[in-house]
Amino acid sequence: MDYRNDPPRDRGVDSLNQTHEKPATTMDGGLMLAVAVLLLLGSVFMLVVMDNPVFVPGIILGSLLLSGFYMVQPNQAYAITLFGNYKGTDRKTGLRWIWPWYGKKKISVRVRNVSSPNLKVNDKNGNPIEIAAVVVWRVGDTAQALFDVDDYERFVDIQIETALRDITAHYAYDHSSEKDADKEVTLRGSSAEIGAHLREQIGDRVRVAGVVIDEAKLSHLAYAPEIAGAMLRRQQAQAVLAARQLIVQGAVEMVEHALESLSARNVVTLDDERRAAMVSNLLVVLCAEREVSPVVNTGTLHG
Repeated sequence: MDYRNDPPRDRGVDSLNQTHEKPATTMDGGLMLAVAVLLLLGSVFMLVVMDNPVFVPGIILGSLLLSGFYMVQPNQAYAITLFGNYKGTDRKTGLRWIWPWYGKKKISVRVRNVSSPNLKVNDKNGNPIEIAAVVVWRVGDTAQALFDVDDYERFVDIQIETALRDITAHYAYDHSSEKDADKEVTLRGSSAEIGAHLREQIGDRVRVAGVVIDEAKLSHLAYAPEIAGAMLRRQQAQAVLAARQLIVQGAVEMVEHALESLSARNVVTLDDERRAAMVSNLLVVLCAEREVSPVVNTGTLHG
């Protein structure tokens, strides 16, 4: 059954295809170790001293008790089964004991990091890009992780890749123009929003495996090599255009302020022709990329 397109399920609602974690009934290993050792040593001693086979079952029972011990470390759990039936999960740390005919399967509930490989996909605008993500996850429901999917670690890896491809198809790599910079959510310019959406997407997909996604972020984002050069030139052209617009805007404001100051202080009286010439010269000086040598006009022959 393919769960990838299923709507998110509520963990409190049971399903025929889902198993949910429950606490297992186990015993403290320290107490049972003392019982097993006393029974085994006592039976051996009595058998040797009294030479009576009636104590042989005590030796067998003591040996049987010793085979039921297991150790649970912090952030580790054991799923307990009996003849294929899930009986619960033991998360209590330390030396534990259960009857030897119960099955025990160890599973880690520690936080894990996974870095996806670089994927070559198309963004919303059809541009080929390379993208990868780092995802922090952990097992939240041990029963679902062990019994509802075949290999929960591989399942998580595949769903991360699937979610990345889906996210990329819904967003553009970068803004198509400066006017859309504040309106459009993009892969490059909206890392927080993309990370939150990616975390939500992966979380919905791996919920069936009892996995919890703590964090998801893009770790690699770049244009594919075949268009990287063209896109770099486009970005450079946009940067140059934006810089020129800023320079021109500043130059116009400076020229306007200069003309107003000359008029207010009666330094010189300019007709329209000379005003236009001065504006042209000032703009050339202020907007030129190279250092210019201005021409000083000292007057005309026919003053």
